Amino acid sequence: MAEEEENTVTSEVHHFSKEEALKGREGAVLSRFDFVLPPDLRVRERSPNPSPHVDSDGDLVVTRKTDLNLQEGVVLIEHQNATTLDLVGEQVWRGALFLADFILHHADMFRGSHVLEVASGVGLTSVVAAMLAAQVTVTDVDKGEILDLIRRNVKRNEDLLKAQISVKEIDFYNHGTIDDLQTDNKDVSIILAADVVYSNPLTDAFFNTVLRLMTDPPDKTLFVALEKRYVFTVDDMDTVAPCYEYFLDGLEWLRSQNSDCIDWLIDELPSNFEQYFTYERTRHLVLWKIKSRLKKQP
Repeated sequence: MAEEEENTVTSEVHHFSKEEALKGREGAVLSRFDFVLPPDLRVRERSPNPSPHVDSDGDLVVTRKTDLNLQEGVVLIEHQNATTLDLVGEQVWRGALFLADFILHHADMFRGSHVLEVASGVGLTSVVAAMLAAQVTVTDVDKGEILDLIRRNVKRNEDLLKAQISVKEIDFYNHGTIDDLQTDNKDVSIILAADVVYSNPLTDAFFNTVLRLMTDPPDKTLFVALEKRYVFTVDDMDTVAPCYEYFLDGLEWLRSQNSDCIDWLIDELPSNFEQYFTYERTRHLVLWKIKSRLKKQP
């Protein structure tokens, strides 16, 4: 029991949500994650050809912004407040909210696309992507009840969604799960990942999965949101972020892979885009863009 308690971890984002306990599910809570829409998205999401409305007397009916219900919204997410390290996907982490902000800020990039999220956890980022995309495939390893948890969260937010959503398994350590998805996911153009870096073996498996996913056409763009986590080490006699440094090494490894058939474009993106969800956006949050451009073969 003592060892289990030592391995328990808790996300820090829950203080910014309104939550209530869920009966019948030990440790589970239902949280409200409030957001506002960007001004341009509020306009675009109205009827494409708005026409004036009149009442029975023929007078113009003025529709007020509060009546449109387009300025703000709520994503309802069931999650755990604390878990062991192997089940951290059942919590909500800052990287997911950071990536959700990015999606809302760049709505045109996601509109009408087929989006695949890996290591989706409770599915919050996929729910936001599904507000804009045509199709979203939400994936995680089939461990605990994570896939059923994602399905419940998709159902809770169906009024927000425009995309067709499917929930499938991708296990970074079993590429057969990727092969099982390929038939239905040939048109994926955007891949998402948030807070997938917290152990070096997992980072290795993640990059191997990325290579497998992005080698197949069409050209794909991966957005990875991470939070640098700093620790003090005696070896360095300093506060460092070893998991993030290992992630940077993984980027260099990926850049050198399949160079005969792929041009890799890898960049860290500016992190000063607007914040739409309520959470503490720390300076340790980073966002990377990885694009695979397939070369024409002779």
